[in-house]
Amino acid sequence: MYASLVDGTYDCVDRIVLNAYFRFAQSPAGFRVWWTQLYGTDDDLDNAHLMRMAGRFRRRLRAWALANNISVRRCRHGEQKHEIAEQYRERTSIQEGLFLILEGRAQAPVWDVLNSGRIQHKVSYPYVNHYSFHILDREWGHVTIKLSGHPPFPAQIILNGHEYVEREAAKAGIGCRKEGNCFSRISDAEAFAAVAETLTAESVIGRLTAVCDRWIYKTACVSHWIARSGNEADSATSIRRISWSTAETSCLRRALRCNR
Repeated sequence: MYASLVDGTYDCVDRIVLNAYFRFAQSPAGFRVWWTQLYGTDDDLDNAHLMRMAGRFRRRLRAWALANNISVRRCRHGEQKHEIAEQYRERTSIQEGLFLILEGRAQAPVWDVLNSGRIQHKVSYPYVNHYSFHILDREWGHVTIKLSGHPPFPAQIILNGHEYVEREAAKAGIGCRKEGNCFSRISDAEAFAAVAETLTAESVIGRLTAVCDRWIYKTACVSHWIARSGNEADSATSIRRISWSTAETSCLRRALRCNR
């Protein structure tokens, strides 16, 4: 009954979640080597110093945000962080860059240093502070980097395919209207579907790598991982070896109605 109103369909990757991990810190031996490079010794590698590192991360991050006029908000259990971020996004004057940091608690892998000196993951992942860096990117729109402040510093990069397609369609001169997380009207259904399909092409790997590298190094994310020490330069070099893997993707099929 509505066939006359539909001009076509498009398949669009909706949510993209990438895992980011500092490869050097993923094994006990690698983490010990990195710690030694950072401090010159592993004599003080114990749980107390790991907790102090996490505490310094939080204090420095908040001080940096205050100095750069970036909002930081502590989220309570059950609050919808994406809704909070959208409220801040509507009010921000920032066109590109970091506009909000949300702090909350979530489970994460944490290193446990035994009295014997052996390093292992805690059997049950504890709840630790996580920091969500909300960023506006010129190509991908709203990008979120969620980072654990505890070693071994796991992170996730969350992107929205619809925001990417909206920007690419505009570059191609394709008129469209986005409502929420879908497109209600477009000017050229076939051309728009072709743009949406670029998110499933092999070439998108390079674009995903570029946006991840652009922000996880450019924002405060990495700079606050590094403790102050004489070997900070060496530590900065090693921690830039961040690897990426796909954690989650979802795809939506939508009907299209072109402008008449």
